[in-house]
Amino acid sequence: MKLLVAILVGAALGLIGARYVFVGSWLSLIPWASAGLAIGWWARQLRQAMLNGAVYGFVLSFVFMIAGYTGSASLISRLPFFAILGAFGGVCGLVLGVVGAWVRGRVLKE
Repeated sequence: MKLLVAILVGAALGLIGARYVFVGSWLSLIPWASAGLAIGWWARQLRQAMLNGAVYGFVLSFVFMIAGYTGSASLISRLPFFAILGAFGGVCGLVLGVVGAWVRGRVLKE
């Protein structure tokens, strides 16, 4: 269930960031990072925080690039490159998930 939420939040923020809010601005990183930290906080185990964070980051990056693509070449031809950049987003999401879980452990003294 938490993995599905991470996917949906990542897709929603990717679409919103590419089309509606903070388009072309670094300010979009604020809600993205906040959501990544919250996903890590919400996880009960470090492994879950890592997985959910990585999936969140990948989906967010991938959807953001697809939603914002306006090039003349076909979208299908760009998907492998978007997946590689999405993998970088996955690493960033993993880090945010771990930090969120770490902060939760510090605050709640688990």
